[in-house]
Formats: sequence, structure tokens, C-alpha cells
Amino acid sequence: MKMSDPKIKDASMGELTALGRDLRQEMFNLRLQQASSQLEKPSRLRILRKDVARVETQISQLRNKAAK
Repeated sequence: MKMSDPKIKDASMGELTALGRDLRQEMFNLRLQQASSQLEKPSRLRILRKDVARVETQISQLRNKAAK
């Protein structure tokens, strides 16, 4: 997922919050799999971490825009 992805770029604050929550839940589940040595794609953790950061960045930008 990139910042130019409509899922992030055109989303409202509520949608972004829900997306971030879903991504964090998936990351939690993957960490549990990693702890039990059942993780098939370790690269997925890195991708999720970056996606969460992108969502949080967009949320921050929306908050700054609303504050002005």
C-alpha cells in the first residue's frame, strides 16, 4: 500500500482509524505466529509496520489540516 493508494489518500479520519486498527491486529497475529515459529512470510511484518506508519502519517496530516 502506498500513500497515493486511494484507500489511504481519500479516506476519512474514521476509515483511517479503522484501517490502522485492522493493520495492528494483523501485525499482532503475525507476531504471535513468529513467536511460535509458524510465520511463513517474515517480510509481511515489515510491510505491515510501514503501512501502519503511512496510515498514522495520513491521520496526522488530516489533524493538522483541520487545526488550521
